[in-house]
Amino acid sequence: MATGPDFFAHWERMAPVGADRASFAEFLSVLRRTPDLPDLWYEFARMLKAKGHYELALAAYEEALARGADRPEEIHLNRGVIFADHLRRETDAEAELKEAIAHNPDYAPAWLNLGNLREEVGDKSGAIECYNRILPPTDETEAPHIDCRHEALARLWQLVPPNSLADPFLGRLEAAARSKRLLPPETRANLFYALGRSLDALRAYDRAFAAYAEANRFARKAGPPYDRAAIVAEVDRLIEAFPTAARRGAGSDGAPEPVFICGMFRSGSTLVEQVLAAHPAVTAGGELNLLNRITEADLAPFPQSIRLLSDAKAERLAANYRRDLVRLFPASAAPGSIVTDKRPDNFLRIGLIKRLFPGAKIIHTVRHPVDTCLSVFFQHIDQTIVGYASDLADCGRYYSQYRRLMAHWKSVYSTDIFDFDYDRFVDEPRAQIQSLLEFLGLPWAERCLEFHTLKNPVKTASYWQVRRPLYRDSSGRRRHYEAHLGPLIGELESAGIEID
Repeated sequence: MATGPDFFAHWERMAPVGADRASFAEFLSVLRRTPDLPDLWYEFARMLKAKGHYELALAAYEEALARGADRPEEIHLNRGVIFADHLRRETDAEAELKEAIAHNPDYAPAWLNLGNLREEVGDKSGAIECYNRILPPTDETEAPHIDCRHEALARLWQLVPPNSLADPFLGRLEAAARSKRLLPPETRANLFYALGRSLDALRAYDRAFAAYAEANRFARKAGPPYDRAAIVAEVDRLIEAFPTAARRGAGSDGAPEPVFICGMFRSGSTLVEQVLAAHPAVTAGGELNLLNRITEADLAPFPQSIRLLSDAKAERLAANYRRDLVRLFPASAAPGSIVTDKRPDNFLRIGLIKRLFPGAKIIHTVRHPVDTCLSVFFQHIDQTIVGYASDLADCGRYYSQYRRLMAHWKSVYSTDIFDFDYDRFVDEPRAQIQSLLEFLGLPWAERCLEFHTLKNPVKTASYWQVRRPLYRDSSGRRRHYEAHLGPLIGELESAGIEID
């Protein structure tokens, strides 16, 4: 295997630019002295992945494998995650996960990730097969990667939902959720979320709410304490940083501006993206982390740094964003193409979006406030991102600040923000799609009404919902849980938000 000067010169040429260049060079200098230690290459790969340099991380993992790293299945798993979650190369991801399983046929993390990948591409039977391979023992017997095995059990509820309250699967799910076995809090939370959804589907609403409450109790343990004042201060800073429309930059030399889909989590963003993905001119980008990386790596502290942002730097950041978009979605380089960036909390970055992309269109997804907050409470969302989600009163407080910020953005960028109303879409899909396409300057496409037939990967918690024909189950869901919604409704009403 190569370790000579040319080998390391090649790595030096691949060095990232910017703030990460120094740490890259430092690690590389250590590798020059001890190039044959696979664990060092493994740690190098982990560092590169954490900093968002995914292609470099893949190359470093490959060097670790070439040098005989222990537990090659773990490296193939990590490579599979990079391909699936960050590079959108599902075929390569599947190959890596299968390679991990070839090294260790009982490696539960690889089976779990392969099942999740198959769910994302709509392969229900394939996902069921993967999860069934690694289900936990029905007694207290220990097994390797017991947390992954319980995660597989939690995932199965949606693929083979219990058909009655007496269904043995429901009993097994509840027993696992309430067992004395030592499990990570996020795994315990997922078992209770799955139990809640199963009971909700069986219309046992009070029991479902109790399960969801337990799920959120464990979810809170998995994340940092929620700072209720932080969102108020953040909205204040954003309004101060972007008091008026951002001055228009030089544009994009004729390249189409990206389309951003944002709003509260669980407000229909995956649905609207899937509708647009059915249009021949649109590629669904999913929940991209590109803007978030810009604010953290290039504009910290954001938004205070905006007052110092020059046109030249703004154009460079916009060019970097477009470059990354083309890398992920080569079709986006074609004239007239549109790629959607669907990260719900980008509503916090609308001012930045308009500074970098003056012509950008914003699709703002809206839904009844109580249904939105209840759906957030019923879904396990990363507590480091959505710390308010595990408490209904906190959901209401956060929602009021979201509405305050959106009112500001609309006062500044009114013609570039389109409200896509989930509840109205359920009632009159054709009219809502027509208005949406007109906003984007796109011709009508009948196929947009058949969004549920698409075979594209969907990388959010809604991937099975958007593969169903339009349904009304989630619109008005709050009515089943009215007895439990006092804290949420109280917060919304105190903020002057209309409930009905």
